Amino acid sequence: MTPRHPLTAGRAGAASAALALVLASAATGSPVSAAGGEGADVPQSTVAYRSVAQFTTAGKPRDLLLHPDSKKLYVGSEDQPETADVNESGLHVLDPADGKVRSTVGQAPGPTGTLGRRSVRQLLAPLPGDGAVFFYPLRGIGTAKDGDAAAAGAWVPGAAVTHATAGLTPSTVLVAQGPVLSEVDVATAAVRRSVTLEGGDGFAVDAARGTVWFTDIAHRRMYRIDAASFQVTATVELPAGEGFGGFTEVDPETGAVWVGLDSSVVVHDATGKRLGTLRGAGTDMPRAAAFDATTHQAFVVWQDAGDSSQPGSDNDGTLTVHRARDLQEVVKPVVLPGLHVQLGSAAVVVEPGGASVFVSDPVAGRITRLERATSPRVTRSPADRSVAAGTEVSLTAEAEGVPRPTVVWQVSTDAGRTWQAVAGATSPTYTFTAALSDSGRRYRAEFGNDAGVSRTAAATLTVTIPDPTTGGGNGPATTAGTVNTDGTGSAGSAGSTTGGSAGGSDGASGTPGSVGGGSAGATVGGGNHATPSGGALASTGAAVGTLAGSAVVLTAAGWVLLRRTRPRSTG
Repeated sequence: MTPRHPLTAGRAGAASAALALVLASAATGSPVSAAGGEGADVPQSTVAYRSVAQFTTAGKPRDLLLHPDSKKLYVGSEDQPETADVNESGLHVLDPADGKVRSTVGQAPGPTGTLGRRSVRQLLAPLPGDGAVFFYPLRGIGTAKDGDAAAAGAWVPGAAVTHATAGLTPSTVLVAQGPVLSEVDVATAAVRRSVTLEGGDGFAVDAARGTVWFTDIAHRRMYRIDAASFQVTATVELPAGEGFGGFTEVDPETGAVWVGLDSSVVVHDATGKRLGTLRGAGTDMPRAAAFDATTHQAFVVWQDAGDSSQPGSDNDGTLTVHRARDLQEVVKPVVLPGLHVQLGSAAVVVEPGGASVFVSDPVAGRITRLERATSPRVTRSPADRSVAAGTEVSLTAEAEGVPRPTVVWQVSTDAGRTWQAVAGATSPTYTFTAALSDSGRRYRAEFGNDAGVSRTAAATLTVTIPDPTTGGGNGPATTAGTVNTDGTGSAGSAGSTTGGSAGGSDGASGTPGSVGGGSAGATVGGGNHATPSGGALASTGAAVGTLAGSAVVLTAAGWVLLRRTRPRSTG
């Protein structure tokens, strides 16, 4: 026999025949007096991101690249001043699951070809199979892969490179040297062609549409450059502001260009038409963005100003996630503690499909790995049950979510107005032995994870009186027995003073003149019963009292009859 569940353990058995209660159908959304799951109440399948790990194994991270083929996390880093005993600059290759360093490529050629320890400022493109193309100060274009002893590299002629990114072909990269934009050969760093603009800061490439977008923050404008002619074909005005630039990125799906300006992100479509503006919280400024082609979402990293004298500065940054097509926020902003701009800009990279996001923090010298969580979606609710007392009941519920939801069963004794957690009931199937006092109770499962809490519809339990002839339920008991003139007595309730009729002819072993009474957990009295009724004593105190009273009456009646039949004295 399965042990009774905690809410019913130790309760005394019913002393009299109880009425089976059938309450209304299940209701949801009721107040909870004892919560079970994790997270907060949110709509089912709500998406959230949570920090699951922090890697501090790659110096002062400046840029990130998650290789599409090898799946390795490449990190371009500078040396951390706090670690004077070791130089951590270079190209680090990490296991994205735990941040363990697979290898570090710290050596790259200088302007004369001499190898030396080099910082890596930007990761420009993945190499086929494994490895990365990167920029290192002041004018170096390098290539390396996991396990290399040193990087190959060459230096771009001219002024210091201020920004670089992937080129229009696999063998080229684009570099900005102030207002000069050049297409450069990866292997030799030779300039193939260039264009000089009025000014410029950063840029992004729309390879699918053959366009380069070059931002000039000082003049608050953006230039569209045709990749074929390498000439400016349009100028787009940007909103006025304080002159702080964050990033320029192109959504590869739509061709929309996203520009971080001051404390906002301005978005234009592929033709330069303004689509909208995103704004951060407080003094947060947008400093990095990435797009996921699978989910069609944009991930934006906002860094705090890091100046406590400014109103709204809290020293914390945020990660926001938006639908790329309409800019709508699809995830509650994620707080990134301590992320500010005082010592450099953050970087962000997204695993295809959006399951994992990596954000660098150059101030703290760490990389935060965030994972997508989805609040539970109920796929199976428990069903209403009707059972006889003493029967083992199993209720089952199911839900899906990421991470896998935990479950706690809850019970309501007041028609769903309040709920209590069932101690120890933390499995998808909850099994217990039903008692008559459980009848009318409602049961539901609460599923929870880091993204939120969801609950099943409630199931109502109806418990009936066992039928002693079959072992099954016998239906609700009536409130009182009646005496019929045809010699068949009806069922009497527990403690009833009426009982079954005397001389029940339909009883299996009834004796004329017997007295019937209701007993706990069974229906007695009346016809068609296997339980003998002749002279049977009811098990409750009320029934015993009734029988005792009847005995007194019968005794008195017998005494009267005796007196009436005694011969009169003739004397």
